[in-house]
Amino acid sequence: MQFDSLQAISPIDGRYRGQVEALASYFSEEALIRYRVRVEILYFIALCEELPHLRGILSKDRTDRLHDIYLSFTTEDALRIKEIERVTNHDVKAVEYFIKEKFDDLGLSDEKEFVHFGLTSQDINNTSFPLMIREAVEHVFLPEFGGLIDQLQFYATEWEHVSMLARTHGQPASPTRLGKEIEVYVYRLQEQLKTLEALPHTAKFGGATGNFNAHAVAYPQHDWKRFAADFVRSLGLEREAFTTQISNYDQMAALFDVLTRINVILIDLARDFWMYISMDYFKQQIRAGEVGSSAMPHKVNPIDFENAEGNLGIANSVYGFLARKLPISRLQRDLTDSTVLRNVGVPLAHSLIALKSLRKGLGKVLLNKDALYQDLEHNWAVVAEALQTILRREGYPKPYEALKELTRTNAAITEKAIYDFIEGLAVSDAIKEEMHRISPHNYTGL
Repeated sequence: MQFDSLQAISPIDGRYRGQVEALASYFSEEALIRYRVRVEILYFIALCEELPHLRGILSKDRTDRLHDIYLSFTTEDALRIKEIERVTNHDVKAVEYFIKEKFDDLGLSDEKEFVHFGLTSQDINNTSFPLMIREAVEHVFLPEFGGLIDQLQFYATEWEHVSMLARTHGQPASPTRLGKEIEVYVYRLQEQLKTLEALPHTAKFGGATGNFNAHAVAYPQHDWKRFAADFVRSLGLEREAFTTQISNYDQMAALFDVLTRINVILIDLARDFWMYISMDYFKQQIRAGEVGSSAMPHKVNPIDFENAEGNLGIANSVYGFLARKLPISRLQRDLTDSTVLRNVGVPLAHSLIALKSLRKGLGKVLLNKDALYQDLEHNWAVVAEALQTILRREGYPKPYEALKELTRTNAAITEKAIYDFIEGLAVSDAIKEEMHRISPHNYTGL
């Protein structure tokens, strides 16, 4: 039966398939099989460059045809491997047998036993998974994430001089500038981006229990540790020097942790914009034919920010589980990491959906300057900090208490109330004039 997205169990492969389809090239079953084939082929080529009696067996044509096995990998190839797996009941061994079939076509029948030579399945899995994660982050996640940062930076610059009432504890506080508040998110995300880009992607590669037992017994004089480090580095990864049968997963956990922190910041961003929209600081572009509520015709809901918040929460739940589970394995290995690893694309997919939703939502906001202006105008009490600080500078007795008595009354503090207060102060006319120049609209700091 042909699969339809309406039949998908997960919304990633159903409702949101169009938004995350690029990740299928990295995290689908077919993609995993292709990555395994790629690592096996590259490993065999590396052996042919290292072991004396294998040198010279690969002509340029043969080498190109070997590379073509994974570069031109097809769905039919993946199906053939799954067919072999039904017999072997072992997914990596099925890849080995598939490649050996290809070797017969290449005239490499005598060298077939150097496919998967000395390896355990985790040498292939623990290079394939970090490789697919690294490439998915580089080619799919980072462009979308960078696009969001650029979008926020554009707004931070555009709204650089837009005064806005700040709110701490939900209450009116010393005014700020809208652009600066957006810049806070730009800064936070850029700092996490630096951490993300600095993290090494590491792999396990060392045989059945991480000691090169099989390699060393076959070729005891060969420097297998140096060979493995060079080979893994050629994949764009770093080899974990000491492991059991499986990866330590510590760096992969660190990656999931930094992605979690990024998502926490993005949840903060989504909630702030949701609040700004509810406060009427932003209107939203209206699309013809779009419905905000099935019952209330007037509604224009901030659905993109809500969608982002929900998907970021799901992503972080899975990231957290992966980061806490993967580094733990009984003795030299148990199989729990195997099934868990197959889900590494799930949180990235939810993160990608969220990034797209945030960019869509940000693209629809329309600044309502009048609402920001009126909010400041209705909160003259916030200049109390400025006035009492100037009075402190001038040695005025108990300035904080004087402003507290004026403003902490639950009554509206108007421009006139502030004016009258200043005029009643026993200070020079120059100081009064300095204080009169302060308003909620210009008391925005640096």
